Amino acid sequence: MTKNNLPGIPDEIILNKIYLVREQKVMIDRDLAELYGVETKVLKQAVKRNIERFPEDFMFEMTKEEFDIWRSQFVTSKSDMIGLRYAPFCFTEQGVTMLSCILNSKRAIEVNIKIIRVFTKMREMLQTHKDILQKLDEIERKDIEQDQKIMLIFEYLKQFEEAKHQQLEQANRKRIGFKKQGE
Repeated sequence: MTKNNLPGIPDEIILNKIYLVREQKVMIDRDLAELYGVETKVLKQAVKRNIERFPEDFMFEMTKEEFDIWRSQFVTSKSDMIGLRYAPFCFTEQGVTMLSCILNSKRAIEVNIKIIRVFTKMREMLQTHKDILQKLDEIERKDIEQDQKIMLIFEYLKQFEEAKHQQLEQANRKRIGFKKQGE
């Protein structure tokens, strides 16, 4: 096992097990149990025995509605339904960290290090993307301002052209009315 590749779990596997529930990035009990190499029931029992370590911002249980929506969006096969008869516990990044304390196995610690590194990479990527999106937004705003200025210039040119056309028409009109001799 290398220091950066604990314990041989690709980042993509962990990334695919991070969901957005209640506008928070979370991992569910079943996926964490699989990564830690324990049964979901064992993980849930350990959490319930140490529930004071898991405030609402560390861990929460999906509501029936959230569970139904989540299942319809992410669970696609019968094998994926295993361990999903009940609404899962959802662990935030802090909750995942706390899990290594209560499971207290070498594998749990190693897996948690890997998970925390993935969460950190995600935050860094989101920050980078946020900066890029802000720059694009600024460019778009400047572009819109430039478009408006260009449209204003064309409007002025159009008015100028119309005024010039009217002057030309006025100058080329046949004069009527009283004429002095010699005109």
